[in-house]
Amino acid sequence: MITLLDYGAGNVRSVRNAIRKLGFEVKDAASVEDIIAADKLIFPGVGSFGLVMSQLQNDGYVEPLQRRISENRSFLGICVALQAFFEGSEETPGIAGLGILKGQVKRFPDKILSVPHIGWNGIKLHKRCSLFNDYRGEKLYFVHSYHGSAEDVPEQWNLATTDYGEEFTSAICHGNVAAFQFHPEKSGAAGLSILRRFLEDEEITLSTPTQAGQAGRTELAKRVIACLDVRSNDNGDLVVTKGDQYDVREQGEVRNLGKPVDLAQRYFREGADEITFLNITGFRDFPLSDQPMLEVLKRTSEKVFVPLTIGGGIREFTDSDGNFHSSLDVASEYFRSGADKISIGSDAVYAAEKFHQHGTADGSSSIEQISRVYGAQAVVISVDPRRVYVKSAEDTTHQTIETDYPGPDGERYCWYQCTVKGGREGRDLDVIQLVTACEKLGAGEILLNCIDKDGTNSGFDIELINHVKSFTTIPVIASSGAGSALHFREVFTQTEAEAALAAGIFHRREVEISSVKKTMESYDIVIRK
Repeated sequence: MITLLDYGAGNVRSVRNAIRKLGFEVKDAASVEDIIAADKLIFPGVGSFGLVMSQLQNDGYVEPLQRRISENRSFLGICVALQAFFEGSEETPGIAGLGILKGQVKRFPDKILSVPHIGWNGIKLHKRCSLFNDYRGEKLYFVHSYHGSAEDVPEQWNLATTDYGEEFTSAICHGNVAAFQFHPEKSGAAGLSILRRFLEDEEITLSTPTQAGQAGRTELAKRVIACLDVRSNDNGDLVVTKGDQYDVREQGEVRNLGKPVDLAQRYFREGADEITFLNITGFRDFPLSDQPMLEVLKRTSEKVFVPLTIGGGIREFTDSDGNFHSSLDVASEYFRSGADKISIGSDAVYAAEKFHQHGTADGSSSIEQISRVYGAQAVVISVDPRRVYVKSAEDTTHQTIETDYPGPDGERYCWYQCTVKGGREGRDLDVIQLVTACEKLGAGEILLNCIDKDGTNSGFDIELINHVKSFTTIPVIASSGAGSALHFREVFTQTEAEAALAAGIFHRREVEISSVKKTMESYDIVIRK
């Protein structure tokens, strides 16, 4: 029996599902006694450092955890749980950590890096450890803005480090107590093999230092993401569809490209680095407990062990039973059902408009609410811009680019207008105003679509991506227009995008994810194999 410390925030369902997939039973810690008595305790830290430590304090769990660690009882911490080993964090100054390790958790410098650190990176093992006996150097999944400095970790605790700007602590271990900055439950087969060793072995064994820790720098891989647009068809069944410039009908019927759970499993097997569900049917009149996408997430997370993002309908609403649900309520339910990240579309545009109108954040937007509880890395902004051509930059107050693709009347300049309601309504807001406002409100990633490119198979809008990357320090996912494996090579060699997403070409098997990665690798683009 494995005991899971679920303190009420974030996606712990994936950890629970991974444990069950590996053949073990799991129960939640419901008391101090459960923490002390557990044969094996797993602490999946999800959310902000302050939230985690405050909740542990409120539940009376801090001293039992410190006692368990000091007694060398079997323990595994994940993500923020590793950061909790330190005395405190820059994320929430004044809130004490467990104090097992000296020093403060620090934020990555966003002047030179995209922050958060999101994606698949390597680790350098500094000791031989039984947890990694089956590990063959594969990349593992990270998602965090803050990190423990390698220089703050004493040799007896130092297990592995990773490079992102600087060398940071990615795994610690002393006796039977271990913690990882990466997510084994989201790291595919490699992560599951590490988790299996913790579950199966009676003790963790450590031996003499290896030379692996002296190896070259680790590198963050470029991510290939499969996107599934999910909606109900005319019979009320949930299907994966794909639009051409957001029109999902063909000969009067909603295009049906498969069942969402089945397709997600296929893409996991084929090597997708992440899977994104975009709910393009409202479903907002349903009671929250009956939201159809919740069941999709629950079923997918039982079989798919890479990150899952959900978008569409993440906003406040009152259901048909008269119950009000805040944006945070909706997001929390999706996280609890298996989502790792939440994608916000139209609501982000309205929040950005309000931010620019008042010049400050007031804490009320869905971005702020979710980021405050779950961290910036959990909030993705889905941007749906389209080109508006002008004869000169002086013809508009918006941020323009000089384009290599003139407009219908030969215009050499354009700005990117943000839209809402699935691209049906344009707003007096440009893409730079949107992304800069959302970054200040607490977003951690940009999903950059392009209405002009959607369904064209002509390649990503390189000009748009470079335009946005020059104004933001958070990671960008390129979307819309992919038609071949070479388009992924193009976007990763001509822009600084951290990831690229496609839908229709994967659904219709016009391009295989494996061929995309082979092409990328042939051009020396770092991938997860």
